[in-house]
Amino acid sequence: MKIDGKITDPNLRHDFLLFFDVQDGNPNGDPDAGNLPRVDPETMQGLVTDVCIKRKVRDYVDLRSGTEERFQIYIQNKGIALNDMNQRAYDNTGLAATGTKQKREDVNVVRKWMCDNFYDIRLFGAVMTMGVNCGQVRGPVQLTFARSIDQVVPMDISITRVAITRPEDAAVVVGESGDEKGKGKTTEMGRKAVVPYGLYMGRGFFSPAFAKDTGVTQEDLELFWESLINMWDMDHSAARGFMSIRGLYVFTHDNHLGNAPAHQLFDRVKASLTDDVKTAGRVARAFEDYDMNVNEQDMPDGVTLTRLVG
Repeated sequence: MKIDGKITDPNLRHDFLLFFDVQDGNPNGDPDAGNLPRVDPETMQGLVTDVCIKRKVRDYVDLRSGTEERFQIYIQNKGIALNDMNQRAYDNTGLAATGTKQKREDVNVVRKWMCDNFYDIRLFGAVMTMGVNCGQVRGPVQLTFARSIDQVVPMDISITRVAITRPEDAAVVVGESGDEKGKGKTTEMGRKAVVPYGLYMGRGFFSPAFAKDTGVTQEDLELFWESLINMWDMDHSAARGFMSIRGLYVFTHDNHLGNAPAHQLFDRVKASLTDDVKTAGRVARAFEDYDMNVNEQDMPDGVTLTRLVG
């Protein structure tokens, strides 16, 4: 998919809305709640953290371009220690790492090297002051938590499997007289947490001032939009159910400061239950149960809306 035009210009401000849905899956488990899907306890709206969304972007970029020098991923999910990654900056710049009390000029050199070589640092930023100090970077792309449009009902479902973990559990039980009293376990119980259906909306922001500091290019921004569109198909799993992108709306300003507040632009895109669903008193169980309404009339001067999806 070729993405070009104003939305790939790193010198302009971009505000964007991301819509995605999940069917019979767990989009983002909460480890403090037995890995149940995250919810707002007051409204029962589903939540997906910004960290979860950025993980999908990282994995897509790593799969697509991770072997290229400028598109390596710093925050790995493969057990690679961050201090080892930081040390590479010193090794490649010929500087000596002396711990966290590094000279400021040395930190600035390795910080630039990290930005030049790691895509996720350039886009999302990173704190690299642990052990081997490479400084801090504030990334130009910032994301909010995604929140479901309506309430969701997390379900904790019991499952069984016909495989035993320990061999002794499958052994035949023999009594004192040598008589067989019974056979061992033939199944084991487990649990699976799912959301029957939820449509989620997340907000994002691109700041050209921070992009200039980290060295974001037009190619970087094009790859970011591509990732948001395609990462869902690279991340399928039984636990996540069926997740799909349903909308990606980018508001581009014609300068680096912006021409309108982000919240006013976001209010132009609304997802609401269809009249048929409301009349029947049903809850949403598919994307077709929602109407997507986009107000493109009287757009503020200097703001362009690009529908990448939707």
